[in-house]
Amino acid sequence: LSSSSAASDVYKRQLISFLKAIPDGRYRRGVRYPQWFLLLVAVLGILSGCRSSRDLEAFARRHRQALNQALALDFKRWPSDATFLYLFNKAHLQEFGQVLQAWMISQIPGGANGLDQLVCDGKTLRGSAVAAEDGSHRFVAQVTVYARALGVALAQTTYDTGESSERAALKELLSTLELEGVLIQADALHTTRPFFSGAWSRGPTCS
Repeated sequence: LSSSSAASDVYKRQLISFLKAIPDGRYRRGVRYPQWFLLLVAVLGILSGCRSSRDLEAFARRHRQALNQALALDFKRWPSDATFLYLFNKAHLQEFGQVLQAWMISQIPGGANGLDQLVCDGKTLRGSAVAAEDGSHRFVAQVTVYARALGVALAQTTYDTGESSERAALKELLSTLELEGVLIQADALHTTRPFFSGAWSRGPTCS
């Protein structure tokens, strides 16, 4: 928040313009803060280590003056944890993910054309394993696609291993991206020929 560089200011304005494009799912009555502002605070807070709505409230309280100054606002109070919980309950989270992805790609020199390498990874979410009736275990896993050019996640999704698989989740994620000329690094389980059957004009190259 303390950075005053011209580049940082440009990126901030770009992100805000992307966030403003997301439809507001909240009821109009009682809305005190614009959705783009709350989403921006949530992004900044999570990047700063916030892990809960209470953390976000504390972050907003701590940086209220800096946020007002940087964004030309005049909020006398900071958003409460209940405000963030209500936002996450009503927000169009899928559209938020798509907007954030588009903004991150716009930071790559050349945009999508400069996105030449993707790294895919799957992880089990800690504490999500439960025993099934047949004695096996099912759990929730997350698949993430990273942009090597940025060093950040471009897209991610979660799935229940009792209902889907990592291969299906990764195919769904990749279907949202332009893959022409992109090198995709993934685990060996994704390199079988059936994985590449689908709507692509040609299969991506995996390693």
